[in-house]
Amino acid sequence: MKNKITVIIAEDEAIVRLDLKEMLTAQGFEVVGEASRGDQAIELVKERKPDLVILDIKMPGVDGIKAAEEIGTLLDKPAILFLTAFSQRDLIEKARDAGAMAYLIKPFQENELLPAIEIALARHAEVLAAEAYIGDLVDEKDKLEAKVEFRKLLDRTKGKLMDEFDMGEAQAFRFIQKSAMDRRVKMDEICNEVISGNLTPEK
Repeated sequence: MKNKITVIIAEDEAIVRLDLKEMLTAQGFEVVGEASRGDQAIELVKERKPDLVILDIKMPGVDGIKAAEEIGTLLDKPAILFLTAFSQRDLIEKARDAGAMAYLIKPFQENELLPAIEIALARHAEVLAAEAYIGDLVDEKDKLEAKVEFRKLLDRTKGKLMDEFDMGEAQAFRFIQKSAMDRRVKMDEICNEVISGNLTPEK
């Protein structure tokens, strides 16, 4: 894997951390830090600026949700993937509000890890794209409205690509993102072309 994706693991169970590190390394990721507490994770993220943070929701001291909220305020904020026990599913909505891009329910299998990471990274890229889309808007209400409209357009476009071209969510977003980069146009332009049928993936 070129330019390895860097990861910090925050999980208070040492055996789970070890298993995760082995799985990630085997898949070509680079683990640049490990923490057993949320406050440690925050400091590691500030120091090492990873691409992805894997956070357990339940940790001593600062829990995963509070850690995610603080991490989400950073300028170089990473994608966030939450780990949760099945009994903690009621916390998933709070986790999403805190900035979770995806989650895994423990115990999980190795073949579940990579798809969850891909979704987390793709959704993170969507958030960054939405923030870039609002550009120089100053009024908070205008910012929120513009961001909501952009996300609706993006979701509609992804839905069309997923339904008509058998793409996964992350794959659909990558197509939109790459098309915009290749043609040096804004992503909303690409979305409108896909929706109108003027732009389709090559079969």
